[in-house]
Amino acid sequence: MHATSRRLARFLWAAVSVVVVETVIIGLAFAPALLFIQWQSTWPLSPWVRLTVASLGVAPVYLLCACSLMVYSALITKALGWRTPASLEVPLRDYSWPVLHWGRYLMTIHVARVFAGPAFRSTTIWNWYMRLNGARIGRDVWVNSLALMDHNLLDFGDGVVIGSDAHVSGHVVERGVLKTAPVQLGRNTLVGIGSVIGIGVQSGEDVQVGALSVVPKFTRLETAGVYVGVPAVRVR
Repeated sequence: MHATSRRLARFLWAAVSVVVVETVIIGLAFAPALLFIQWQSTWPLSPWVRLTVASLGVAPVYLLCACSLMVYSALITKALGWRTPASLEVPLRDYSWPVLHWGRYLMTIHVARVFAGPAFRSTTIWNWYMRLNGARIGRDVWVNSLALMDHNLLDFGDGVVIGSDAHVSGHVVERGVLKTAPVQLGRNTLVGIGSVIGIGVQSGEDVQVGALSVVPKFTRLETAGVYVGVPAVRVR
């Protein structure tokens, strides 16, 4: 019973802490928008002119808030040590600290991709956010998917392309057990639309993974290979 109480206490602390942190992050990110609205309301102009100015300011203010959200999210989680531990294999039900760090890290990533992802996916800014959030990303990388999680376990070489809706993460949950491992994609690797890359996958250079393919966990993709299917097999 004592162990159960400790698990419950850890879970409650983690839940409260992530709510508090996200409240602070979102509040800081949206502060410029609120200040702009307050400032604009004091202008000695007609209501229609103020409405026009406010309407024109929606897009730039949103982009500013989204950028701020990404920066604050990455910096705060780094300072708090919320990251996905590598080579982890523990039951979720134990609510151990590594599991809770992982859960809170993924929550902050989810909030950032919901609010900022639609505007910045496939851009250098999104790559920059992922780097700031722990990912190792080379030059000329193109990420056209928001289904990338566990950024600190992702290692992409130069010229990597991630197609739309491709899923790449460093964790999997099997029968209630959380398992983690880094994903390393070599230079010029192409991951097709809607494909799934399992944990622990390593690819050589110039690898192509076809659309809607599934690369099983801990698979080694050979240099210059073309892989398709479920599970993905080499066809060239």
